[in-house]
Amino acid sequence: MTIWDELKRHQEAVKDRAILSLFDDARATEFSARTASDGGEMLLDFSKTNIDAEALALLLSLAGGVEARRDAMFSGAKINETEGRAVLHTALRNLSGSVSVDGQDVMPALRATHARMQDFARDVRGGRFTGQGGAITDVVNIGIGGSDLGPVMATLALAPYHDGPRVHYVSNVDGAHIHDVLKGLNRETTLVLIASKTFTTIETMTNAETARRWMAEKVTDPAAQFAAVSTAAEKTAAFGIAPERVFGFEDWVGGRYSMWGPIGLAVMLAVGPEEFDAFLAGGADMDAHFRTAPLAQNLPVLLALVGIWHAQVCGYTTRAVLPYDQRLSRLPAYLQQLEMESNGKRVAMDGSDLILDSGPVVWGEPGTNGQHAFYQLIHQGTRVVPCEFLLAAEGHEPDLAHQHRLLIANCLAQSEALLRGRSLEVAREMMAAKGLTGPEQDRQARHRVFPGNRPSTTLAYRKLTPFVLGQIIALYEHRVFVEGVILGINSYDQWGVELGKELALALQPVLEGQADGAGKDGSTRMLVEFMRGR
Repeated sequence: MTIWDELKRHQEAVKDRAILSLFDDARATEFSARTASDGGEMLLDFSKTNIDAEALALLLSLAGGVEARRDAMFSGAKINETEGRAVLHTALRNLSGSVSVDGQDVMPALRATHARMQDFARDVRGGRFTGQGGAITDVVNIGIGGSDLGPVMATLALAPYHDGPRVHYVSNVDGAHIHDVLKGLNRETTLVLIASKTFTTIETMTNAETARRWMAEKVTDPAAQFAAVSTAAEKTAAFGIAPERVFGFEDWVGGRYSMWGPIGLAVMLAVGPEEFDAFLAGGADMDAHFRTAPLAQNLPVLLALVGIWHAQVCGYTTRAVLPYDQRLSRLPAYLQQLEMESNGKRVAMDGSDLILDSGPVVWGEPGTNGQHAFYQLIHQGTRVVPCEFLLAAEGHEPDLAHQHRLLIANCLAQSEALLRGRSLEVAREMMAAKGLTGPEQDRQARHRVFPGNRPSTTLAYRKLTPFVLGQIIALYEHRVFVEGVILGINSYDQWGVELGKELALALQPVLEGQADGAGKDGSTRMLVEFMRGR
């Protein structure tokens, strides 16, 4: 019998057990883990799941290959086997020491690029780099996917630390997006940052050309107010961007893992090099925890094992990420890419079909907004949705501390409600207190029953600082890594995004009347004709 078989057998035996029945004086401590550092203390509580000591021991057995694979990643081994690449985004946030790829130490180049980013950010923020109309007041970052989701999320998360130019983001090829962002900006004091590793991403380059035309309407030398994050030096030069405003990064930094380096330049422009470095330090702190903590007290490992238990063992198909922190409102969207693009695969590393489901659907909204949208389904729907709460002990607004306490109360109440539920007996008593009797009492009571026994985890931290944000993001990155290792998949390629791109390029001339669309299916031809007004 395999470990998977044992887990399935155990889960079948306990699936109807009340999670609440597991609680004794020790459970909360035994089924949680902490990490403490000068920059931030974290607590991961997974006691409100149906994982017991036997299940945890079996899950930890599944993680037997994680340590060797982890060490290989940090040492620069090419663990992205389908693309023949190392996976070294971790090096971007720990610029000391040395890491070799193909026998060459990559750290001197990383340190040099980071220093250039800092110098450029200080020049922009200090008014030494100017637009035609004076100091830069606004930065527009044009990118998509990993060149957008992470920086957007981090910029919003670190709003209390903004003391630089206003930062805006454009990602969608829909012209409405760039139109609405540029509307009202002063061309003469706007810096446009194009974030595209290859400088060929169709959405990004289409928006870049639109931004250049917009800039040229008022600015004599529009390219002088553009910078780029790209490795395509010839293409950035052809666009007119001077080499000193081009910041490259290596092919062993995946897009969805890239905001620790030049892709995070817009974040650095918003908060400054010092706070950005604190963000990097938080990520490095979680790296150190991941590399040194025993698996049974290792936050990324435990979070991954909870995910494996829910998705692959229990068969729950979704995972709700619920930050009770308004400034983390873009975290669920960021994690959608991080987790679903990384682990949404159908074949194992060796090319064989997976025998288990891969990663779940990840979604969510900040609390308390979600409570008034989809928590109805989470509490009383027919599907079990494991929930992952995130919560800060302190806010950034001391004069609104009473509101933060209300936020905390709501978060803790929701996790308790998911655990406890409400029985039919209690619901009947409530209806009796309202004067209802007989069949009507029973009918109304049934609508007020909460099944409970819905699993959740809570990640608690002191305050959302740059350091803590770095910890959180690195925690989830390593969680994805651990889940990928256990499932035997490559978490660092994304072939699933390619086919749609290819078909879109073929469809564009059809939409423009330059091709007839022969070979397209009837549905696609009908939709094309509708779009062309026929």
